[in-house]
Amino acid sequence: MKDKKQATRQSYGETLVKLGKENENIVVLDADLAGATKTDLFGKEYPERFFDMGIAEANMLGTAAGLATCGKIPYASTFAVFAAGRGYDQIRNSICYPKLNVKICATHAGITVGEDGATHQMLEDLSLMRGLPNMTVISPSDDTQARWVIEEISKMEGPVYVRLARLATPIIYEEDQKFEIGKAVQLGEGTDGTVFATGVTVAEAIKAQEELEGQGIHIRVVDMHTIKPIDKDTILKCAKETKKLVSVEDHSIIGGLGSAISEVLTDEYPTKLERMGMQDIFGKSGKAEELMEYFGLTAKAIVQKFKE
Repeated sequence: MKDKKQATRQSYGETLVKLGKENENIVVLDADLAGATKTDLFGKEYPERFFDMGIAEANMLGTAAGLATCGKIPYASTFAVFAAGRGYDQIRNSICYPKLNVKICATHAGITVGEDGATHQMLEDLSLMRGLPNMTVISPSDDTQARWVIEEISKMEGPVYVRLARLATPIIYEEDQKFEIGKAVQLGEGTDGTVFATGVTVAEAIKAQEELEGQGIHIRVVDMHTIKPIDKDTILKCAKETKKLVSVEDHSIIGGLGSAISEVLTDEYPTKLERMGMQDIFGKSGKAEELMEYFGLTAKAIVQKFKE
């Protein structure tokens, strides 16, 4: 990993500007949070294709659906708690049911929202979104991957939910790294265990991998950037090749990454998976890094899990 850090929401805003230049059908909608979601970068460059809908998330998503029926490629953004929570009905019935080409890019997900506290720390969005037919769900782990995701989804048809973070995280990948929707990235070949991680927890898993290596414990890290469709082949390969399986996510352990992996294992190769994440509780107000430590989502906690 590099020393440089960048929040995936910043990567999102910058990539939208690039896409706007390349494709005149790209339109962007926001719900009074453009400065935080970084969609204001697009708005400054292409004001005629940027729509600030005010504090009206449901209306924003319904409008995005309408624009999609006219051949536009709408990117709709707000905080995850408002996108997946307040806008769920519109996502379900106006976007997913008719399978419209709307890209919902939700920022400020998970406890790493920090000081905004439990009301704004969306811990259920992966569960809500992956349960919807026709929906693709992606949670990028760094700047490089986020830029690829935002550009790649403009080329595919159908609804997409992209989970983005407020917190600046280490850049993991080189600019020429190749990714594929629905295909996880395996880092390392360790056989003592596998850590499946997504979003901000991937960097923590890599730090744990490095620390454990120095203690003679060899694990692999699997970056599960796509939650749906889940990469069954990689999950089964790791289950068969490694002794211990752990999932870690800045999300509830109910319905998120750990649940998705458990479903695959139950159907194809029954074995134990230890799920690290929010243990059916709400978050708290505090600095993002302190909350990661408090709730056991750091490299230190992952190392401890493997040494138990």
